[in-house]
Amino acid sequence: MADEVKAQAVAIRAALERSGLDHGPISVHEKMRALGLTPVPSTASLSRIFRDAGVARVEPRKKPRASFRRFVYPAPNACWQLDGTEYVLTGGRKCVIFQLVDDHSRLAVASHVTWAETSEGAIAVVRKGITAHGVPQRLLTDNGAALNPSRRGAVGQLVTYVESLGVEAITGKPYKPTTQGKNERFHQTLFRWLDKQPLAGTLEQLQEQVDEFDRIYNTERPHQGLPGRITPAQAWEATAKADPPRPRNQMRPVGWDGIRATRVARNGIVQVRQTRFHVTRIMAGRIVYLVETDQHLLIFDDQGTELMKHRWPRPGTKYVSSGRPRGRLPKTI
Repeated sequence: MADEVKAQAVAIRAALERSGLDHGPISVHEKMRALGLTPVPSTASLSRIFRDAGVARVEPRKKPRASFRRFVYPAPNACWQLDGTEYVLTGGRKCVIFQLVDDHSRLAVASHVTWAETSEGAIAVVRKGITAHGVPQRLLTDNGAALNPSRRGAVGQLVTYVESLGVEAITGKPYKPTTQGKNERFHQTLFRWLDKQPLAGTLEQLQEQVDEFDRIYNTERPHQGLPGRITPAQAWEATAKADPPRPRNQMRPVGWDGIRATRVARNGIVQVRQTRFHVTRIMAGRIVYLVETDQHLLIFDDQGTELMKHRWPRPGTKYVSSGRPRGRLPKTI
């Protein structure tokens, strides 16, 4: 290997490191190819060059890539991953960056900077992503209070919002962050890049930096987790997007005519003909469908499952129980 080629490789590695981008042998190999340099050393040769130059070290304990088993959804918009990560502005002020990534293509769908990890911030970034790229079939998050607290017996505002669009809200098991591994790795790449930028003093300045990172990440940076080390934008365009889900409030069981939709109150009640009918608190905030016959009131969920059937009470009846224990009211976070 000529000394000139070795020097070029080390210089490109240093430039990538200064810019906050990945600068391992694979990244340097792809950058040299993109610049049209010849010859381009193999990744194994680049590893030896960097070790000899004293800019890298051997890490024999690393698990080989071939040993990892990856799961990838088959198309863009089949599943998005959402997570928030803490960052610090000038003066030590803490804020949160919400990052939304497409599972199939690794596309940075949207990012949103806010002061705290709240449901409002999570909904804002999902709306931003939907505006730019359409509605996904699923949304994967952790079990945080601002994201999806369903496993805690609470009803989250983000879950209510995405389910109204027909999106399936799913979570990983508690204390198993590897389920959201793509997003966790995404945070690391963002932090490495931000560390090389001037420290932002306001949310607006940080949002500009994060938006620029998303552009570079999507269109310029070859992704080592994608076949052929293409960019996320190329992977997004290479496969047809998954069909958007049908909004829940537009679903109707086949053959039903003359029904009407209503939303279950927080206490599990729906009001029909001046009478309050207790359905179930589990359905609090959800859309249900009412079928009124001469003799009965029937209540169904959006999948056509019967939740309640009751004869019309005598005139003047104010409340009708479902006949089931009320249980504890789920919290709305």
